[in-house]
Amino acid sequence: MFKLKIMPILLTAAASALVLFGGWLIYHQVAFAAPLAKAVDQIEGIASSETPIIDTDRITFPLTLTAGADLKHVYETIAEQSKSVAQSRDIQLDIANTSSNAKLDQLWSSSLFKVAEAMEHKNYSTIPETLKALADEHSGVKAVTDMDDTNVYITLKDGTATKYIVLPRVAAQLEVSSYA
Repeated sequence: MFKLKIMPILLTAAASALVLFGGWLIYHQVAFAAPLAKAVDQIEGIASSETPIIDTDRITFPLTLTAGADLKHVYETIAEQSKSVAQSRDIQLDIANTSSNAKLDQLWSSSLFKVAEAMEHKNYSTIPETLKALADEHSGVKAVTDMDDTNVYITLKDGTATKYIVLPRVAAQLEVSSYA
């Protein structure tokens, strides 16, 4: 009778899994993440970026923008350059607002309710009006808004400080919690 030895079988299975998983990780890094990171670093307005995080439903680009960067241009260029990898995945920018200051953060917080309400009601034309009124109330503050079919782009400036915000135009789906 033929007797199976457990240890060689387990070692072979573990080695096979390691080779397959390791190969997949290397392929993923070499074929997708590294070329995207290299392409993103070349875009005008990006000071620095990290390796993109590729999930099943989205690609997140952690980056820092230069002062005066055109947020809409940066997003559209990234979306165009990552089209082959992204396929049906959403593109998300994770912008480090390193040049933001407490004043800009406070101003954004104070306008957030009106902006959220405009987004919820798809009344996008009130967003520039809201931010312009906010900028007019505070000397030295400028608000730049832009929009495409995917996002609303907001840039708040106060001297050398800049805060970048990207708001997706598709409202988030609310999920019913079993704890409700």
